[in-house]
Amino acid sequence: MSPASPILIVGGGLVGASLAIALDSAGIPAMLVEAAAPRVGDQPSYDERNLALARATVNGLASIGVWDLARARATPITHIHTSRAGDFGSVRMDAASEGVDALGWTLPARELGEALLRRLDGCRLLIRMAPTRVERIDPVDDAWLATITGPGGTTQVRTPLVVGADGTGSGIRAQLGIGTREHDYEQALFVSTMTPERDPRGRAFERFTDEGPVAVLPLAERRVGLVLTVGAERADEVAALDDAGFAALAQARFGWRLGRLARPGKRVPYPIRRVAAEALTAQRAVLVGNAAQTVHPIGAQGFNLGLRDALTLAELVAAGGDPGAPALLAEYARRRSPDREGTMAMSHGLIRLACLDQPFLGPLRSLAMLALDRVPPLRHALTRRGMGFRENAPFAVREKTP
Repeated sequence: MSPASPILIVGGGLVGASLAIALDSAGIPAMLVEAAAPRVGDQPSYDERNLALARATVNGLASIGVWDLARARATPITHIHTSRAGDFGSVRMDAASEGVDALGWTLPARELGEALLRRLDGCRLLIRMAPTRVERIDPVDDAWLATITGPGGTTQVRTPLVVGADGTGSGIRAQLGIGTREHDYEQALFVSTMTPERDPRGRAFERFTDEGPVAVLPLAERRVGLVLTVGAERADEVAALDDAGFAALAQARFGWRLGRLARPGKRVPYPIRRVAAEALTAQRAVLVGNAAQTVHPIGAQGFNLGLRDALTLAELVAAGGDPGAPALLAEYARRRSPDREGTMAMSHGLIRLACLDQPFLGPLRSLAMLALDRVPPLRHALTRRGMGFRENAPFAVREKTP
């Protein structure tokens, strides 16, 4: 591939930026087209969320030189406690029992965004165009001709491969004619930070309730990141709560494992829906991250899954040859499908089973939790999956220690 024909990445969010860095690290020319200006405050995906980065994800970020720029603001997760309101039993995952220092790390999305932007500044072969938009893509011979518009006018770029990394409402996906399967969970997600009475000491919690899941993630300075799900019909009511009212709601839903919860920070609501592309690839085109699949935030799988998309694609392209060849794209789809389908099925199934208000399911859920917690092989398999380790995972995310 000649420098005049870079891979075109549309979307400069967390996954698109990671892919651009991975390609540059492998000596592959690419062009990153971003609708927002290249500043943390202007990039929508560098928002108020606190990301739970799986151990495998941190391995991947380290391999492309991003983790060293972000780790100072990250908080290790050494324990994960999962329970269900009204049921007995719980599932506990512990880093020490797996022989590792952490199962994952919590990091504010803005801090990861800042690290990605700093790393992008060091890329040698990458062309960045922002703020710009891809108005259209047209097939020409063995390539695409992309029409790109920005403040300086309109230009056309020839590329052997178009990567749609432009989020849930992907314009590239629409231009490629790839349909979606969608499910509205009729829920709204509120993210915030709070100060608990007791130090979480590296512990993360996931609590299922009839209204939806609640997650608490350890942060620096004894703060915690709160992820609170409510029915969509209550979104406006919850958004209007004052600090005391929101803290009382969070306390009622989460419980008292960390004592009293106080001082809620800024609260940002997000509607929750599942959007899955009906295909991962098209002619000389591929979808990654939320453009390929937007999953329920339960288990914090979105970015973790998207990074594995990006690093798998970079690994295949770095092996050489035509980056848009049908065989390469077929191999990408083959490698990503089990991880993608398994993760989507897990998150969807957990919501359907763990949050259903049906009393007869309670004993079955409780027995399942007891089995997962008390049977070491089951707990080990679940913990490995929670750390992001999968079959056919890209080499970059695999554990490098014995």
